[in-house]
Amino acid sequence: MRELYPPIEPYEHGMLDVGDGNLVYWEVCGNPEGRPALFVHGGPGSGCHPRLRRYFDPERYRIVLFDQRGCGRSTPHAADPATDMRHNTTAHLIADMELLRERLGIDRWLLFGGSWGSTLMLAYARQHTARVSAMVVSGVTTTRRSEIDWLYRGLGRIFPEEWERFLAGAPGTPRDGDVVAAYARLTGHPDAAVREKATADWCAWEDTAVSGEPNGSSRPYGTRPTAARLALARICSHYFSHGAWLEEGALIRDAGRLAPVPGVLIHGRLDLSTPLDTAWHLARAWPGAELHVVETEGHLGGDTTRDLELRALDRFARA
Repeated sequence: MRELYPPIEPYEHGMLDVGDGNLVYWEVCGNPEGRPALFVHGGPGSGCHPRLRRYFDPERYRIVLFDQRGCGRSTPHAADPATDMRHNTTAHLIADMELLRERLGIDRWLLFGGSWGSTLMLAYARQHTARVSAMVVSGVTTTRRSEIDWLYRGLGRIFPEEWERFLAGAPGTPRDGDVVAAYARLTGHPDAAVREKATADWCAWEDTAVSGEPNGSSRPYGTRPTAARLALARICSHYFSHGAWLEEGALIRDAGRLAPVPGVLIHGRLDLSTPLDTAWHLARAWPGAELHVVETEGHLGGDTTRDLELRALDRFARA
């Protein structure tokens, strides 16, 4: 079992003015002369954690992390209901990544991340292929409306009691209604009690979706600090109620454009929240991409997933 690299601190950090009143937090650590790499976090709205720096060999990589709009250390924070979510879309995040790349004087960078991060990485690479040197993608999602419908409705066939509670958390929403859009309204409600109740219900369902996995008993969503949970639920429901502003199926349909970019896809067979077929279809459509299926792990990963991620990053560092 591979261990992460030792803890490391940034040698540079700042707040990038990306317009619309938004400041995006970024940091750089590792080797200033190393291969540039960007970690793209999930959620959307999860933010970055110091532990994520430790996936990269600090002797070989120039490691860049950033908190996407509205979460982590970026401002304004989505936990504040006054924060305008109109300026927080996939197109905005792609533009932010490009602005950060230019700010740091990077020509091409490796992208690493998973879950929602995989969607954002793929959308960025589709638009800026020449700026991506390689990709390592875990917990593969493309945020198709069909994937969203599975996670917030179809999965209720496996967890019917828990889904009924999730639906009841959005009063007045019919069984065939848009429960995600209802939560997007509730998590931005001016009444703090309404926001907190909706956030708790949203995170309870997210915890349910991963509860059958080997690492799913820790309630990874519901136990986050209050502001982080509020931002996560609000940003997630905002993005997913709009299908991430992406044409349905376009990221898989156009994956052939990524032929110049080597990619490693890592996905757990036990992942119920984002089933394996998305990663499988993407791997077939992306020339040169390799898919590793982890038989005993799910969306939260584990020792084998981490080992595959580290091996892929180490391989690209030597390339």
